[in-house]
Amino acid sequence: QEQLEESGGGLVQAGGSLRLSCVGSGRAFGNYSLAWFRQTPGKDREFVAAISWAGGSTFYSDFVQGRFTIARDNAQNTVWLQMNNLRPEDTAVYHCNRDPDPHHISSYYEPTNFSSWGQGTQVTVST
Repeated sequence: QEQLEESGGGLVQAGGSLRLSCVGSGRAFGNYSLAWFRQTPGKDREFVAAISWAGGSTFYSDFVQGRFTIARDNAQNTVWLQMNNLRPEDTAVYHCNRDPDPHHISSYYEPTNFSSWGQGTQVTVST
């Protein structure tokens, strides 16, 4: 079973940057698209970005377009989310999750379609 571990969160000031990492344990990591999500207490989890299995296609939510970049290195079983020009409203717990179907990519992933989540990594942006 694939296990995903998020890391890289922290406390930054508005306008700063962070790079989050999502590391997978499965041998078939490179066959699957990965997506980032975020959740603030009291709000629904929301889609942030997605990247196809080989990294050739990327998709972003409107609220991070132009500020965040998703990338991957399958040799390291890692997907990154580079977050620049951070805003206080970016404060959330960030999670990654895997498309259940190999060699498939969607421009949007509905968070409620996923039944399992890891612990995530906390991002806090101060004013």
